[in-house]
Amino acid sequence: MFNFGLRIGAALLFTSLGATFATAAPAAKLTPDAINAATLTGAKLEGDEPSALGVRVQVLLDREHFSPGEIDGRLGENAKKALRAYAEAQQLPSSDALTAELWGKLAADSRPVLTRYTLTKKDVGGPFLKKLPAKMEAMKSLPRLGYTSAREALAEKFHMSQGLLAALNPGQRFKRAGETITVVDVAPATPDTVEAQRLEVDKTRQTVKAFDATGRLIAFYPATVGSEDKPSPSGTLKVTDVSPNPTYGYNPDYKFKGIKSKKPFEIKPGPNNPVGTMWIGLSEQGYGIHGTPEPSHVSKAESHGCVRLTNWDAQRIAALVGKGTPVEFIDALR
Repeated sequence: MFNFGLRIGAALLFTSLGATFATAAPAAKLTPDAINAATLTGAKLEGDEPSALGVRVQVLLDREHFSPGEIDGRLGENAKKALRAYAEAQQLPSSDALTAELWGKLAADSRPVLTRYTLTKKDVGGPFLKKLPAKMEAMKSLPRLGYTSAREALAEKFHMSQGLLAALNPGQRFKRAGETITVVDVAPATPDTVEAQRLEVDKTRQTVKAFDATGRLIAFYPATVGSEDKPSPSGTLKVTDVSPNPTYGYNPDYKFKGIKSKKPFEIKPGPNNPVGTMWIGLSEQGYGIHGTPEPSHVSKAESHGCVRLTNWDAQRIAALVGKGTPVEFIDALR
């Protein structure tokens, strides 16, 4: 068991072509053919509604190890961060807009971004939680912090929002093994063969970057990094341990809001554990990089000092680092 003390916390310009932007495609047009064929033809990639091009861009970024966070078809804050980081890695002008040159790099991966997947007994068999308790103290009696439904499990497996999964599979209840569904294909364009020699956590932009031995940016992840009340550390720490499926330990000394317990308690492992499915411990006690049960909230909420990622991104960082990997916390924009 790992006592984490609840220190959880837990993005070129088309103007060069003289293009004018059109309205983003509505959710009703999120068909497999439209998504797989989506291309940069002047479609605006912002707004409340997902678009076919938005889905394709997010998937292509994810495949390149520049995570947009949860894939939902909306090119929001996290996808813009990923576009900016990808432009940096490609040595292109810094921009969080999808430019023609940047699109050309991404679209070099011409594989369909959607695929068909057959549901297995494991996918639909559970056991699932009837309801995830809102308060941590109510979680301590549960034998496992599992998924609440097959839809939640499948969405996370394919880095998707539950809304996009449902939109791609109208009428599907995700309850019968043997049925086929449509999901995004996030198989990487290149495998994770390069180790990260350094991580950089930007506390202002709320991002994590991984660099190789030559200083090349090899991966990027949106994150939730601290808060005014519980800030993340400063300076350079080191990775001390990498622990999949962690047990969470609450330390009452930290006195977090909403938790009345005066005694320590534990919460069993599972994807809905407060630190998700992965814990990467750091050399300052109680701090780490970890997953989350709420992938849609990454970069849109506050942590209690740690670096919070989607479960799948925490797992990918864990595959890049080892004991002793430096983790530099950046306090100001630069």
